[in-house]
Amino acid sequence: MKQDFGRVAVVMGGISGEREVSLISGKAVLEALQSQGVDAHAFDPASEPLEALRAFQRAFIILHGGYGENGAIQGALEIMGIPYTGPGVMASAIGMDKFRTKLIWQAVGLPVPECVMLDDGSDFEAVERRLGLPLFVKPACDGSSIGVFMVSKPGELKSAYEAARRHGDLVMAEKGIVGGEYTVGILGNKALPIIRIEPATAFYDYEAKYLRDDTRYICPADLSSAKTAAIQADAQKAFNILGGTGWGRVDFLMDEAGRYYFLEVNTAPGMTSHSLVPMAAKVAGLSFEELVLNVLYFANPMSKQQDWE
Repeated sequence: MKQDFGRVAVVMGGISGEREVSLISGKAVLEALQSQGVDAHAFDPASEPLEALRAFQRAFIILHGGYGENGAIQGALEIMGIPYTGPGVMASAIGMDKFRTKLIWQAVGLPVPECVMLDDGSDFEAVERRLGLPLFVKPACDGSSIGVFMVSKPGELKSAYEAARRHGDLVMAEKGIVGGEYTVGILGNKALPIIRIEPATAFYDYEAKYLRDDTRYICPADLSSAKTAAIQADAQKAFNILGGTGWGRVDFLMDEAGRYYFLEVNTAPGMTSHSLVPMAAKVAGLSFEELVLNVLYFANPMSKQQDWE
């Protein structure tokens, strides 16, 4: 894995609502790369022109949300001919849109929670009856659980919609699946160990993800070897069908009968002290430094689907 990656831009920060998390992730990635002798430098597109990226040979994208995961920065880098980490333009754009991701997954037979798209004219009482309670309301094109609300009492859906609407134009209501929250990381063409997430809050919200220390993570998850293998295979399929390459993370839920439902894909996963891919990679035998080197290695288009080392 030791090789000359050239001058590497660690693209972090940006202008989305996840800027602060991105900066924390980016700092960790930058320090890990530099500790391994990589000529890595911080690059914040909120304060530097994208044209300045031409001075780099590779880009490690650790922008979260907005222009970092919707294909915009990926397209700019492709125009400049600069290899970058993570999925390409199409996969990033689709992965950022939870609704269209669901449509594709449904088309290939992957299980997803039932959902209804909302607007100002929706019959909110009818949606509550159809999906049952609890249900979740979320912007379709945001991440880190920003603008996500749990509706547990009749009549609360409209106000939850109005609150979520402030975070994006597309808002969806999703059937609550309450048997457990899980995630599986993807690195190259391998699925990492599954993590079960047990938040102390009502669900795995922004606070539980980044601010609290009482969220429990069980890795590997307490699942049978057969179920683990089936979920990992389907998670890899879910990632690949969107055009995912390099690395990513697929989140899923389990109901009380043990059936699993895929929720969303993350095309630039977090790399903070609370983040999930580093946890799973550690269980798989990869240090944080080895993980970031592998992710950077897959920025080479010729190696994006090879095994990690």
